[in-house]
Amino acid sequence: MSPDHAVDVALENRLMSNGIYVTDVSWPDGGGGEAPADGAAIDLEYETVAEAPFVTTDEVSSVVRMLLSIAEERDWTPGRLEVTSLSTDGELRGHWHVEEEWFAGLNDELSEVEFSQRVLGTVTGPPEAE
Repeated sequence: MSPDHAVDVALENRLMSNGIYVTDVSWPDGGGGEAPADGAAIDLEYETVAEAPFVTTDEVSSVVRMLLSIAEERDWTPGRLEVTSLSTDGELRGHWHVEEEWFAGLNDELSEVEFSQRVLGTVTGPPEAE
């Protein structure tokens, strides 16, 4: 894939191979595009074909890996990532997020394991499951 695709398009295209279908991407601070500013926040919503009625570690890992790959290609550090996970029927499966500081500190102050633990610690399920 060409690195000149906008970040949201690149993310959408790459996640499809993991059964994750981006339904909405927004940039709360207006920082989107091909070369967003370092620290640009992202709100992401996707549907997944996963059978589990809750957010799985595999889907979190896929989204974070893809976003980090795109960020590395563009020499960019993402800001806060807010995520909503839905089933293909549109049912809420859960929410999770990554703090901007966690992205910035990855492999410096934070190991990959610490980073993953923090991200997975933010996962919440649908209201009826909590």
